[in-house]
Amino acid sequence: MPTPPVPPPSDASDEEREALREFNMREADSAWRALAYLLTGPLVYGGIGALLDRWWGTGFATPVGIVAGMGVSLYLIWFRYGSQ
Repeated sequence: MPTPPVPPPSDASDEEREALREFNMREADSAWRALAYLLTGPLVYGGIGALLDRWWGTGFATPVGIVAGMGVSLYLIWFRYGSQ
C-alpha cells in the first residue's frame, strides 16, 4: 500500500530533499499504475468477452471476462507491489 508523502525535515540537505522528492514521486506513480491495472483489466477482458458473446451468440462471456480481468489485475498488482 502506498505511503503518504513525507515532508522533509527542516535541517535536511539539498541531496536529502531531492532523494525524498524522488521517493514520493515513485510512490505516487505506483498508486496510479495500480489504478490503471484495476481499470484496464476488466475493460480489456470484458471487451474480449463481449466480442466472443457477439461471435458465439451467447451472454455469459462478458461477465466472465470482467471477473477474469479483475482477477488478473489483482494478481498483477500483488505480484508487482506486494512482493517488494
